[in-house]
Amino acid sequence: IGMSGRFLGASNIEEFWQNLRQGKESIHFFEPKNEKKIPAMGILENRAEFDAAFFEMTPREAEITDPQQRLFLETAYEALEHAGYDPEKYSGRIGVYAGSGQSGYLAHVHSHPAIVDSLGSFQIMLGTQPDFLSTRVSYKLDLKGPSIAVQTACSSSLVSVHMACQSLLTYECDMALAGGVSVKADQSNDLELQEGSILSPDGHCRAFDSNAQGTVIGNGVGVVLL
Repeated sequence: IGMSGRFLGASNIEEFWQNLRQGKESIHFFEPKNEKKIPAMGILENRAEFDAAFFEMTPREAEITDPQQRLFLETAYEALEHAGYDPEKYSGRIGVYAGSGQSGYLAHVHSHPAIVDSLGSFQIMLGTQPDFLSTRVSYKLDLKGPSIAVQTACSSSLVSVHMACQSLLTYECDMALAGGVSVKADQSNDLELQEGSILSPDGHCRAFDSNAQGTVIGNGVGVVLL
């Protein structure tokens, strides 16, 4: 009944739909080319932007929070908004089922000892570990339904939707947010190509094609409200 997302070359689902209709390729190709490095990646723009005050977070708290958690929180709120529901006024139970990727953001935080010393390891853990992706949304939006972090590698988002549907069918909740986020802290071509790996050497993904050579790394976030 509602959805929201941020994708390559599209800051919302409306722009994403237009890109699909126009057949627009949004994969970014790196220049100059390096035969040992990946040639392309799906880069997510404005990934560092976040309205901390809106979600009652201090600037320092937001700074150490993985962009994946920040983006998923914003997108979950937008999905509710897209459906026309205000969680503060809705009396039913809203569940959250979601998964996140390995962003590498924790290493970035630890590269700033002053920040680590000022906040401590516990606060940093809450802001960077995938276990707290769903519960942060439930806490910040005051949702009363189940809140489950789903980690099944590449199928996390699909499994999240499945679990959300099951939760609705068994009346564990009245609505459910489901989705996933994968945003790398370093969106550069620093990754090396390896023979037999899953990464495409030409930056194109040709699923179910005899010319398929691998996949392309992407970044993005998507949430549906069921």
